[in-house]
This record gives sequence, C-alpha cells and structure tokens, in this order.
Amino acid sequence: MERRLQAAEALLARVSGQDALDTAIRAAELYMTAAAQASTKSEANHHRRRCRELIAYAELLKTELAVPQSVEDAVLRGASRLHGCFFPPWNRDPSNADFELGERAQAFTDEADFSLSATQAETFDGWKRPQELLEQRGSKLEDVDLDAELFQTKNQPCDLVQDITTDCSVVAGLSAAVNVLTGKHALLSSIFFPFDHSRGRPRYSPLGKYVIRLNFNGCLRKVTIDDRLPTSSSDRALYVVDRMNESLLWPALLEKAYLKIRGGYDFPGSNSGTDLWVLTGWIPEQVFLQRDEVDINHIWSRIKAAHDAEDVVITIGTGVTSPEEERIAGLVGEHDYAVQGLAGVDGRRWLLVKNPWCVGPVWAGGWLTANPASLASSPGAGEGPQIQQPEATDQNTNAVWVSLEDVAQNFESMYLNWNPRLFPHRQECHFKWEMPQPHLKTALAENPQYAISSAKGGLVWILASRHFQDAEHRILKGRTSHGDTMAAAARQLGFMSILVFDSGGKRVQITGEQTYEGPYVDSPQTLARLDITAGKVYTVVLAQDDFPLPKYTFTLSVFSQKPVEMHPAVDAMSHRKEEIGAWTRRSAGGNAACTTYFSNPQYRLSVPRPTPISILLSTDNRDIPIHADLVWGHGKRVSSVRVRDVVVSSGEYRRGHVVAEAPLVDAGDYTIVCSTFEAGQQAGFGLRVSSDVPVTVTPIPADAAGRLHTPLAPLTLSESVQQRRLPIYADWLTKTTAAAASQGGASHGHGGSLLIRLSVVHGTGPNQVVLAVSGDGEFLDPRVAIRTPEFDIEPRRAHAEGMWLVIEGIGMHNDGHLLKAELFSDSPVQVGVWEDC
Repeated sequence: MERRLQAAEALLARVSGQDALDTAIRAAELYMTAAAQASTKSEANHHRRRCRELIAYAELLKTELAVPQSVEDAVLRGASRLHGCFFPPWNRDPSNADFELGERAQAFTDEADFSLSATQAETFDGWKRPQELLEQRGSKLEDVDLDAELFQTKNQPCDLVQDITTDCSVVAGLSAAVNVLTGKHALLSSIFFPFDHSRGRPRYSPLGKYVIRLNFNGCLRKVTIDDRLPTSSSDRALYVVDRMNESLLWPALLEKAYLKIRGGYDFPGSNSGTDLWVLTGWIPEQVFLQRDEVDINHIWSRIKAAHDAEDVVITIGTGVTSPEEERIAGLVGEHDYAVQGLAGVDGRRWLLVKNPWCVGPVWAGGWLTANPASLASSPGAGEGPQIQQPEATDQNTNAVWVSLEDVAQNFESMYLNWNPRLFPHRQECHFKWEMPQPHLKTALAENPQYAISSAKGGLVWILASRHFQDAEHRILKGRTSHGDTMAAAARQLGFMSILVFDSGGKRVQITGEQTYEGPYVDSPQTLARLDITAGKVYTVVLAQDDFPLPKYTFTLSVFSQKPVEMHPAVDAMSHRKEEIGAWTRRSAGGNAACTTYFSNPQYRLSVPRPTPISILLSTDNRDIPIHADLVWGHGKRVSSVRVRDVVVSSGEYRRGHVVAEAPLVDAGDYTIVCSTFEAGQQAGFGLRVSSDVPVTVTPIPADAAGRLHTPLAPLTLSESVQQRRLPIYADWLTKTTAAAASQGGASHGHGGSLLIRLSVVHGTGPNQVVLAVSGDGEFLDPRVAIRTPEFDIEPRRAHAEGMWLVIEGIGMHNDGHLLKAELFSDSPVQVGVWEDC
C-alpha cells in the first residue's frame, strides 16, 4: 500500500487539469483504504488527514476546471502545489477576525509536515506554542502582554542568529533586512498577518494561526502556518532567535513560512538573494566579486546611497573553501553573511558584516568594532581608523566593520535586493518551458524568447525566475544527504542565463551574436540590467545548461523607468521543416578534406520559389564540432565540395550547433551536407530548414553505405614524378569509387600549389579507355578530398586489358608531395603497387 501511495503522490505532482482531478480522487480513495488498514492510531490519523487534504484539493480543481483560464493563469495555478501543500495566489488581506479563537475549543494546527535533519532530530523535543516557551523561561502568562512580549515595536534593535538550522541564507537575509521590514518601508505590515498598524508591529493571534504573504512561483501567495516552533532538549535552538529578545516571534514565524515552501527545517540551503526575493519581493541581483571585470568602485557608487535610503538589502556569500582556509581566514565556506551598514571615512569604504551563526569563526582579516565614522581622522588623530585584531571583537553580535577591498577579495558573491518601487513600471509574463529533444538542447531554437522595446528607451531590468517544484527539491536533498557540498548539489539543478539580441524581436536559433550575455547561475533567479535604445526592438532569450527535468514553469518580470512593450518573439520565417539524423560508424565522414566526406548524411532541398533560407544543424553531443553546407548538387549525393559549388555555408566548424543563412535562394533542387570535423565522430543531430515558402527536405540515400574500404599505400608526386598508377582487380563485377587527398592536409617540402586529377582507365597507349575521372577532368586542390564517379570493375576485362587507378599532378616541387588514396567498393578488390606511368 505504501508503494501505491507514493506512486499516486508522484503522479499528482506531475499532472495538471482533468488528469490532476482524477489522480487526486484516486489518491484520496487510496488514503481512505490505507487509514482503515493502518496498524497504529497515529498512522491512521495521518492517512485520514491526507485524505481530507486531497478531497479539498479535488474540490478546488473542480471549481478551476469549470472556469476558462488563460495560459498564464494555468501556469500560476499549476505552480501552487509544493510538498503536498497548496499555496494559492494572494487575493485579499485577511481580517483580524480570521485569527480570533472564537468558540473553538482548540488553537489552529497546521497539518503540514516539517521535516528535520538527522542532527536536528537528535535534540528535537516537540512542537511548542509561544505560551509554552514563555512558561519554560519562567514567565507567568497572566502577567504577560503577549502582543508586547512576542512582537517588538518598530525600530527596536535585534540580533538574529541561527543554530542547528541550516538556513544561513535565510537568517542572513532577515538580519540584513530588519530595517526595511520594520523601518520606514515597514514591509512587515504588508506580508505578516495579523498586524497592528497603530503600533507598527505584528499582532498576537489567539487562534495560533498566522498568514504570511510570500512572493514565489510567479506571484504573491498565501502561506498559512501555526505558531508552534520546533524545540530542543539541549540549549541549542532549532529556529531563528533574537539574542536581545528570545521571545521575539515574528522572525521565527517568517522563517517557518519560508521553510514550509522550501520543504522543511532540513532545508539544504539557498542564497540570500533568492530568500529575500521570496520574503520581501525585492529584486535580486547577484554580483560575482571574483570576476576580472568587477569594478568595486562602481559597485560602491551603486549601493551606498541606495543603502542609506533603505532601497537595497545587501548580503554576501563565500564559495567552497577547505577546512584549512576556513581556519586561516576565519570565514565559513558556502555561507551567507548579512551586511548591516555601510560607511565611507577618510577615503576608506567599510561594510558592517555579520555572521548569522550564534557561535562561529571570527573574521581574521583587518576590521573595526566601532563605526568608522566615530573614528574618523581629526587633528592629532594620526592616521584615522585603526585596524583591530580578532580578539578585540564583540562576539555578542558577530558583526565587524570590514573594508570593501577585503570583502571583494574574500567573498565570492554579493547579493543585492532592490526596492521594486524604484521602478514606476512593471510587467510580467508566466510560461511553461518543456526541454527540447537532446539534439536541440545546445541551441536556442526552442528556448523562451520575448520581444522587448520602449518608445522612450532608458533603464530596463529583466528578471527571470524559475518556479520551485518538488522534483528539484528531491534532487537537492538527495545530493546533500550523500555528502555533496551545497555548491555541488546546486549544480545538479543546472544553470541559466539571459541573452539579449539586436534582432528586431525575431526569434534566434543559436548563440554568437548576442549583445548581452549574463552569467550562467545555479540560482532560481537571474537578472539582466539593460540600457535600451528608444524605439529599438530587442529579443530576450532565456538560456539553460544541464537542466535535469523535462519541464519547468517560469516568470519573466520587467522593471523599467519608462513604459515597455513585451510579447513573445516571432519566427523570422513562416515555414519550417525538420529532420532527425545521426552520424554513425558508417556515415560520419568528417570534413571535406577527408576521403570519406561523401558518406556524410545528405539531404535534398527542393525550393519551389525564391526565398530566404536558414539551416540549423544541432547535435546532442556538445563536444563535437559540426558544419552544414548548402551546395549546387541538384538534390543528389555529392562526393566532394568545391568553393564554387557552395550556395551558403555555416562557416567554421563549431561545437554543438551551427546555422547557415542565405538571404535569397533561387528555385531549384539543392543538396545539404551535414558533417563533423573528424571522420568517425558519432552523434545524433537535428536539421531544421526555415523559409518563407513551403520547401521539401528529404534524406538522400547513402549509396556508399556498407561499402568496403580499401586503403592504398601512400604515394609521392614530385616535379620529376608527376604521374603514378596502381593496378586494380576483382573476382566478380564490383561497383567502386576512388578518392585521394593530401596526407595530413598539407604538402611536404616547401609547399607549393599542388593540383591533382584521378582517373580510372582500361588498357594502355592508343587503346586506353577512361572509365571515370574526378572533377569533370579538372585538376583540383587535394587538401579537400577528391573522388571519382562510380565505376564498374569487370573481372574478365580487368585481367585481359589491365585496369589502373591513375593519379597525376601539376604544381609540384622537387621535395615531393605525399598523398593518400582509398577505394570504396561493394565487393572485395585486389590492388598492386604504385608504379610510374
């Protein structure tokens, strides 16, 4: 039964619409049966509770299915379920009456599961309400004003720390954001319910129920929790604590609401930028401090005034470090720190950096314990602020003043969360992104793309936000539980970036001509800051690398100073044909210099009327360089390609994907050749041909498929030996072609302009008959493989008259030119040795 329940839950997480309704009903029936068969009372209660939840969810789905929804509404509704809980889009602020106990006999209890890590479970002492915690600390409830005791008034200082919880990014974010939560912006008043606006602080809920408005999965959402907190049997804390007021409740409840949507108290970690985006809705930006192009002077000029105005929240994070590095630097690896203040004094720039751990290493670099402004240079003050040593720090707050230069040197990232009210205009779109077939993953053809423009131009910020989903959470927890570092685990979720093209709002197919490329990040959000030209239409593309899941949902948010128009980008051409192929052991012929070039996959392109043509060739092996040629081949298989034969080429060989584009191709039949750089490189590929008129694309049969390959002994041509021949025989009638090329693609000696011609002849002297000749009789450059047309070896005639492969050259030097030659036949052939003609 347990396996059937798990299968039902897994299916419910993947489906939507009517399928979700049917699955929810079946799952509810399974839980009802499981409750009846349960061996313990607690197990039966658990199954009954889950059954009730599924019935409620099914009723909600019935209501939704009865009302027509837009695609974007469906995306938002589909992203409402996480970890078995439903988080609906926010539709109204709850009233104070929603939190009164009334005639209820018991306080509200949230039935959601909050998982604990093994370390947390060792000291877990049950879930307790604030009243119980106060009594444990010796308070008499009849003497306590719960509103005043549990919820501080605004602007009171607090010192938030974490202990056994692994959510350093959350606590660092809350520590850095205290001023914007309780100060002039009073964000807490719009996200925490109930709230006492007259006193500027949250209100105690007699019902034990709280509603938190969080920003995730595309919109503001309702997260309902109770006030029970996980307690410890030791002096360690399992939730965020204010060391100045251990009874302060709102930070722990905000933390609990956030951890509910992230899967529990065993939260494997995130970054503060993402956490604050969810908690506050402030725009996240990640600055990579270790990049060569980082300008810390520019960073300071951006953040100083904004931080003073409480329009940006700043946190910083370290990268992966060894235990020895942690000991020397006094910094924790893969750890987020709060920035609680900025100061510029005597030309020095300082950040007040706080470690959110209640007990932890102390920064071992130079720092100050007092505000630098109080230590500024004055007559007789010598050199101004004096750098302190670690033993002088105030470890009660874990906060020290660190110079900007030291921050840039020792931290990997700076996370900036910006007040969205800095931008008068905002618009969003929500969409699904199904991962393309493997051969298209390295290209952009199937990626989400949007046209963006502004009549007045100016500053535009574009934020791509990937919605949370259970499957990603399972990957993350699975990797961290097996000992991976947080960075290694996050990499399992893949990377994403924003690319911008100056392509008039038309869809693009590959990278290479982008005017902006953001860093590829393993965070669920990435931001592009642009200064766009008035009237110009840009194409914004969301790119990914190694996304592990088959489908995702996203929100693209645009923040701007002036009105911006945004809509899905359109294809540059109105018609499209696609073919799926592969370079196999027999068909991976290599580049045009390879004698096996003719065996590459080839396609007939029939164009009924003149049209622009775009050819996208992409492979499922990103390490293989590939190439596409459109040639004048009359729709037939070509054995070699000369420059004059090429209509359009994709240029240099390139890994993963290439595009060949022609502004106008006349009506007619053409040949498309798809090649890898080296012969024998095997991979699958996709061929996409776009045009403005309907065209047909059909594979050309590989007439040499399965043919026997007979390599011939190398030969040398020189000024004194300009022609050589080789006898060839067969035991029965055999179709054959011959090929030759420069050995290694270059001539020996002092170079030169060698040109060669291949011929297959019967007889000698005046009785000689030419059966086949390469290049229509022209001498050609052997740096590209040269082939003869197909010819027959007739055994009786070959033995009676003699049959030879003749190679002759012009433009040789005395040092000679080394050539290689091969035969391709449908039956075994015998050959002699090279001889002078």
